[in-house]
Amino acid sequence: MIKKIKGCSFKGVVLRQSQEPKEVWGYVQVRSKAHMFWWLYYANHPTKDFTELPLILWLQGGPGASGCGFGNFEEIGPLDKEMKPRNTTWLQAASILFVDNPVGTGFSYVDDCSLFAKNLTTVVSDMMVFLGEFFRCRTEFQTVPFYIFSESYGGKMAAGIALELHEAVQKGTIKCNFMGTALGDSWISPLDSVLSWGPYLYSTSLLDDNGLAEVTAVAKEIMDAINKNQYGLATELWGKAEGVIEENTDNVNFYNIMTKEVPEMKSNEQENLHLIGLYQRHVKNMHKDSLNELMNGPIRKKLKIIPDCVKWGGQSRDVFENMAEDFMKPVIYIVDQLLAANVNVTVYNGQLDLIVDTMGQEAWIRKLKWPNLDQFSQQRWKALYVSPESTETAAFHKAYENFAFFWILKAGHMVPSDQGEMALKMVRMVTQQQH
Repeated sequence: MIKKIKGCSFKGVVLRQSQEPKEVWGYVQVRSKAHMFWWLYYANHPTKDFTELPLILWLQGGPGASGCGFGNFEEIGPLDKEMKPRNTTWLQAASILFVDNPVGTGFSYVDDCSLFAKNLTTVVSDMMVFLGEFFRCRTEFQTVPFYIFSESYGGKMAAGIALELHEAVQKGTIKCNFMGTALGDSWISPLDSVLSWGPYLYSTSLLDDNGLAEVTAVAKEIMDAINKNQYGLATELWGKAEGVIEENTDNVNFYNIMTKEVPEMKSNEQENLHLIGLYQRHVKNMHKDSLNELMNGPIRKKLKIIPDCVKWGGQSRDVFENMAEDFMKPVIYIVDQLLAANVNVTVYNGQLDLIVDTMGQEAWIRKLKWPNLDQFSQQRWKALYVSPESTETAAFHKAYENFAFFWILKAGHMVPSDQGEMALKMVRMVTQQQH
């Protein structure tokens, strides 16, 4: 059944079936000729109505990786990519709003190549247009506690969006009950991540002395470029550093050090090979054939509103390359502003992640100017278990005032994929449904 939403520019389809969660999707034009695709699932709880549970916006990384595809079918949505029910879907604890951002990601698209976002400012302003429209049209969510959860580059975007949204709510320009943001394995301080790669790999026996020296040397090149504000060069050198690591570690997987990456054939294109390598590693990786076939086949058919000219993920490389100047810019100052504004900030990280390793996260947290940092640091962390019966430590947790950190054990970059039960428990803790 197609449901018209009066007075809104949302194109949407609503499915109501007794066993499946209610879902709605559509496009919002965030700028002229720039179209953002969204997909909302209402919470699916045995005893609670969706109005009694929070709403979570999920932001994927890349930039250029699709939340509506990867986050939905590989991580936290109701079904996996085999279209089988997921036992650890976050719909048990919240309604989920997936958005393909920046524009050009997933099923989102631009009609003109000059419209891809080139920096965080544009990413944030596009998302503010989307959120303004979303909460105006879906009034049932205006009073529901709203959280932004994110992963990887999505964390950098989430920080900027959270600050802008907080200010919009204060001014009354967007009506929503914004409660905080959670930054998962987030690219908040690229340099701190890069500087920790060598020591982390060395401590886990994935580099020897020679390898450590090589990785340290290229990390220093990146630091020099960043110190000179040469961010485009820093991004190229980031690609070079990853190549140095792959050569020394027999292709360790940047998303989980316990596995290895089978290298792709090198590109023959006469372009920036480091940028191509970065795209293949961090975006194309999330468009594997099976997910690609699902999204461009059965899902596209189900959605019915995807324009013929739009292929899922078809503009993702453009999204990635247009953001190249912005990649290596830190946003620690935004996290400081969020904390100062009394917005709840949670950082969570997978123990086995390399690209955004936990050591690097701890390093940028030490740089926060937040007055309560010392009190946070002095807290003793608490062990967490997925259930009262479990004896295996699943994570450690520390919190003070409006800042919290989760160290998720046995998880790589995609925490919900690797440790679904612990991720769901964390969601309930962050959204104050469980302590």
